[in-house]
Amino acid sequence: MHNLNNSNCFKPNLNLDSIKTSLGEEKAWDMLSQIDSDEICRNALVSFDETRGIFTLKSFGTDFQIFPAKRKVIASSPLGIKLLNIKEYFFELSIVWYLVSAKNIPLSGKWIKPVDVKGGQIFFMGTHKLPLDELAEKYGHDAKGFLLKAGELGGTVCSYADACIILYPFPKVPVNLLLWLEDEEFPPRIDLMLDSTCDSHLPTDVIWSVTTTTTLLMF
Repeated sequence: MHNLNNSNCFKPNLNLDSIKTSLGEEKAWDMLSQIDSDEICRNALVSFDETRGIFTLKSFGTDFQIFPAKRKVIASSPLGIKLLNIKEYFFELSIVWYLVSAKNIPLSGKWIKPVDVKGGQIFFMGTHKLPLDELAEKYGHDAKGFLLKAGELGGTVCSYADACIILYPFPKVPVNLLLWLEDEEFPPRIDLMLDSTCDSHLPTDVIWSVTTTTTLLMF
């Protein structure tokens, strides 16, 4: 079974240091300190406490606080603490890049497959491959459990497939998971879809990280 603490069967073939270098961890924090807070709030749908200099972002139904001056992200909930402590998925870096990259454009409402994202081949290459088959095995006969788990993560139910949920790792980067239960003819299947605007709000590497984290949280 996969989870964020023990993913023995699924290890992303990524080096955290190289990712930070390629995406520019220091650059992201520098940009965050230079962009007007009102613009960030408008683009990323977050709030800002001017007195304390803190942005608040809601992710998976829990709040994260971002301190640009201290270059630090904190969370008080068990889920938030877990996400920040699992360094393989560089969720803290993803948060900062979301704040500086999000655009003031609405969601399209058009769902696309990860492969259709610019550079989306990364989602299906070797150990980058999302563990959707394993997730389908877990919930292949358990639509109720699938929906209950999504509810714990702040997800909303939609009326497609045998069970369908939308999770919000970031306000403008929803992730749609559609479950098709096993029957006499077909094995179980889970499809992951993204709003077509997702690559306007995040670099592709970060989209991969966010979708990977989203999938693993469902185990």
